[in-house]
Amino acid sequence: MRMTKKKSKMLLSIIGLSLILLVGMAGNALTLATTFAASNTEPKIDAVLTIDASTSMNESDKGKVANEAMKMFIDMTSVQGDKIGIISYTDQVVREKALLKINSSKDKDDLKAFIDQVARGPYTDIAVGVSEAVKVIESGKEAGHYPLIVLLSDGNNSLNANRTQEQSDLELQEAVKKAADLNIPIYTIGLNADGQLNKDVLEKIAKDTNGKSFVTSSADSLPQILSEIFANHLKLKVIPLKGIVGNGQFQDVTITIPNANVLEANISIMSAKPIEAKLIDPAGKEHQIPSDDIVYSKSSAYSLIKIAKPDMGDWKLQVKGSSKDQIDINLIFNYDVQLVMDALPGGKTYKPGDTIDLRAQLLSNGQSLADEDLFKNVKSTLLVTDLDTKQTTEVPLNNSGKDFTGSFKVAEAHEYEIKAKVEDASFFRESDPVLINAKPGAKPSSSTSATPAPVTKDDSKPLPWGYILGGLGSLILLLVAVLYIMAMMKKANKGFYGQVVIEIRDEDTEERTSPQYKKLTGFKGKVKLHQLLQLAPEFAETDKIIFTPGRDSVIMYNQSECLIEKSGRAFDASKGKELKNNDRIKITLQKVNKSIWLDYIS
Repeated sequence: MRMTKKKSKMLLSIIGLSLILLVGMAGNALTLATTFAASNTEPKIDAVLTIDASTSMNESDKGKVANEAMKMFIDMTSVQGDKIGIISYTDQVVREKALLKINSSKDKDDLKAFIDQVARGPYTDIAVGVSEAVKVIESGKEAGHYPLIVLLSDGNNSLNANRTQEQSDLELQEAVKKAADLNIPIYTIGLNADGQLNKDVLEKIAKDTNGKSFVTSSADSLPQILSEIFANHLKLKVIPLKGIVGNGQFQDVTITIPNANVLEANISIMSAKPIEAKLIDPAGKEHQIPSDDIVYSKSSAYSLIKIAKPDMGDWKLQVKGSSKDQIDINLIFNYDVQLVMDALPGGKTYKPGDTIDLRAQLLSNGQSLADEDLFKNVKSTLLVTDLDTKQTTEVPLNNSGKDFTGSFKVAEAHEYEIKAKVEDASFFRESDPVLINAKPGAKPSSSTSATPAPVTKDDSKPLPWGYILGGLGSLILLLVAVLYIMAMMKKANKGFYGQVVIEIRDEDTEERTSPQYKKLTGFKGKVKLHQLLQLAPEFAETDKIIFTPGRDSVIMYNQSECLIEKSGRAFDASKGKELKNNDRIKITLQKVNKSIWLDYIS
C-alpha cells in the first residue's frame, strides 16, 4: 500500500507521541519500583564517632566515659547494615577507622577493641576532628543511610606553636557549614569531670548542624544520652521504664511490645555493679540470653539487650542486682513503618485563600497499614512552616484508622513547608516536607518541560523507512515491555478480600489456642503466613508459605517442608492452590510438634 506524505507525517507523529508516552510510563514504573525497594528496608545509619584524645582528657574524662559511650553506641546499632567509623584526634588525626558496615557481632567487637587501643597525646584541636569526620562521612556515604557524627570532647583547644586560634576557628566554621550543607547532624557529648567544659563551643556545633548537645561527668547518664541521640536521629522515642533498687533477688519489669511492626526492641540497663537478666515472652517461654533472636552486650558501665522481631504483648524482664544498687532501664523500639504524604497535583499554582486537601499514610514494606493496634492511640498533626516569617503552626489531622486526612488554607502570599507528623507513646514519624509557593508569579508545584521548538523538514527528501520500521518494531517491543511491567505492578498491588481464622494446636498436649481473626484487606500483592503469625520465631518455617489474591479467593504457594491437608488429604501447593470461601486446611509443622488450622472467609 502506498502512503501519502500527509499520512507518513501523521504516522511519524503517532509513533513519536507513543514513544514519549511509553518512555514516560516506563520512567514512572522505574521510579515506583525504586521507591518500593527503598521502603522495603529499615532505616540505616552512617555514623562517625569522634573522640578528643588529648592528655587534657585525663582530667575531664577520668573514668573514660567517652570509651563507654562509643561502645554503647555501637551496641545499640542494628545487628546488620549500619556503618560505623571512628576517629581519635589531638592536633592531628591519631587513629582512624573508615566506615565499616556491620554484618556480625564480630564487626562490633572489632570496633570496640579499636576504641580500647586509642592512646592520648599532647595538644588538641577540635577543628581537626570535626573536619576529618565530615570527610569520612562524605567519602563513605551510602544512599538510603542517615549520616551523623557523635563528637566527644571537653570543648577546649590546646594548640601547638604552629597553629593560631583564628586558624582553628576558621577551619571549624568551614567544617560545620559543610556538615550542615550535607545534612550531617553533629551530636556533641561534653565531658566535664573536671568542671572545665567549654559548653558554648559544643552547643554551637550541634545547633548549626541540627544536632543536639549533651553534658556528662560520669557514665550514669550514658543510657539516656545515647538513647536520645538514637531517638532524635531515627525518629524514635525513648520509653523510660520503672527503675529498681537491687536486693539480690530477681525483680520483674514489664516490656510491652505494642504491635507487630516493631523490628527491634533495645533495652539499656545501667548499673554501677554487675547484673543478671532473664527474658520471658508473652507466651510464658523463657528466652536464652543471648540466642539467635536476642543480642546481649555488656561492659563495666551498662548492659544492652536487643530483641529482634519480638512477639506482640507483654514480655517480662527479670533483673537481679546487688543490694541497694540503683538500676535504671530505658527502652527504644525500631519500627518498620514510614509516614508518606500523597503528592500534590502537578502543574498547579496557589494563592492566598486556597484550601489544599492533604492525606498521609503509614507504610510497611511499601504497603499501606491498617493495623488497629497501631492506629488507636496515634495523634496526627500537620506541621505548617511559613518560610518567610519562620513561624510553625500545627493543624490537627483526622485519624480514620487507615490514613490521616486534613486541609491547609493558604493565609498569605508566602512560601510554606508542610509535613505530616504522627506519634504515640512508643514512636513518632514525620513525612518528607513539601514546599508550597503562594507568591505572585511563582512556578507551579511541579515543573514541566519547555516545549521544543518546531523542526523544519525538507519534504523533497525521501522518508527514512528503514528507521521508521525499525522504530515501529522498537515501539512494539517497548509497548510489550511496558504492558508487562504494568501487569506485574498491578499484580504486586492487587488487594485481598476477606480474612482468615487461625488456630494453633500443640500435638503433644492437644491444646488449642483461641481463634485469631486476621484481616487480609490491609495487604497487597502477597502475604506470608509467618507475617500473619506475627513473625513468631518458633513458626519461622511458615515464611515460605505465601498467599496471593485470587478472584474472591486466595492462592496459596508452599515452598516449605510443612505438610498441608484439606479434608484429611494431603495436597501439593508448590505451584499454587486456590482457597475459596469456608475452605479449611491443616498445616503440620516439621520443626516443632504443632499444627496450624486455617479457615478462609471471603
